[in-house]
Amino acid sequence: MNPDGGAPTDISLREHAPARSVPLDAATGRALAASGVLKSAVPDPYRDGHWLLRAGSLVGAVRIPVPGTGQPAPTVRIAPKTPVRRLFFLLGFSLDPAKAWRQGRDGTVDAGAHEDVVPALAHAVERQIDAALRQGVLQGYRRTEESALVVRGRIREAEQIRRHFGRTPPVEIAYDAYTADIPENRILRAAAETLLRLPGVPGPVRRRLAHQRVRLVDAEPLVRGHELPTWTPSRLNSRYQPALRLAEALLAGSTPEHRPGELRLDGFLFDMNSLFEDFVTGALREAVREHGLSARFQDRHHLDTARLVRLRPDLVVYAADGRTPVAVVDAKYKTEDGGAHPNEDLYQMLAYCTALGLDEGHLVYAAGRADSRVHEVRGTAGPGGRGIRLHQHALELDAEPATLLTIFRTLAARVVRDHSRLGS
Repeated sequence: MNPDGGAPTDISLREHAPARSVPLDAATGRALAASGVLKSAVPDPYRDGHWLLRAGSLVGAVRIPVPGTGQPAPTVRIAPKTPVRRLFFLLGFSLDPAKAWRQGRDGTVDAGAHEDVVPALAHAVERQIDAALRQGVLQGYRRTEESALVVRGRIREAEQIRRHFGRTPPVEIAYDAYTADIPENRILRAAAETLLRLPGVPGPVRRRLAHQRVRLVDAEPLVRGHELPTWTPSRLNSRYQPALRLAEALLAGSTPEHRPGELRLDGFLFDMNSLFEDFVTGALREAVREHGLSARFQDRHHLDTARLVRLRPDLVVYAADGRTPVAVVDAKYKTEDGGAHPNEDLYQMLAYCTALGLDEGHLVYAAGRADSRVHEVRGTAGPGGRGIRLHQHALELDAEPATLLTIFRTLAARVVRDHSRLGS
């Protein structure tokens, strides 16, 4: 809300951009600060009635209520540094790395011509749901237990005696119902309903989403804040799987994940840190598989012999035996404001190399103003008899997808050469 009591403000920010001075009253500023959505929200010391707002790695749009004031919730929109079409390539790759890698096309998520995150996401989810339902709504068997006036399936003897001893009907029965009320349809319905609540969904997309919700009306709605129902990939639901993966990504980034304390937020936010990490580790894992190697995410290791200091690198590449480490990789989304990569990243990678017995470690950055470089560490000697070498790779996210994937193939080939040189 503006300090003069006008209409609620749509606040537009850019990911990791310098702080912007925005006219806000104290209650709205405090609500923004408490939401956890922004990197910082503090009163502007040089302008009365203004707050300095700075976005971090979360991008998207969210409504932030102002408790106790009765004011309409202002909408905060945070644009990514990365072009939206490339962001959705990263998303598609992260949801299904093997498929995207094999197809080698420009992503697996159709964001249409939209240039903002929420409209692009709404378009993508609606198109995926439509594709999933093109052959009809999937049905399956669901275990049902209920009280009935007629016997169907089998009688639940224990419940019959406990609830209705000496009286019939009703009868406590259990049976398998062939129905559209299955986890897959519940998740897709929840995704459509979530998007219909989001700010900034274009009218044509909103109408198509409402149509998809009607097609899924036989699926029970999910309770907001509860865990998503589980589903198992199979041949029968293969046409649903792209839509389900995207719907789960949407639901994971919507309201339940952004409710600090009692403050309920309505919106959707991507964490670019997580998205970049998922892309880098997924792409590199698929690249090393082409050479017969394997890789595991967030594998637990220890720096000390007492196993008290735990380490969890983003990705460890293993030899064909699945046990011998041959490379370690960490993904770092943000560079320092000055353009240099933080020294702490090098210290962390040195610890990984030391613990894993490797003489090379790789840090992959979303490129800022810093270039790729190699540091040879003094006073160290890895298995190859030379100092440990720490590589910093700068990845240009606005490059074409084929170029990005070629970078990972090149890095995988280097890992294989280093592994062969050491005779492991």
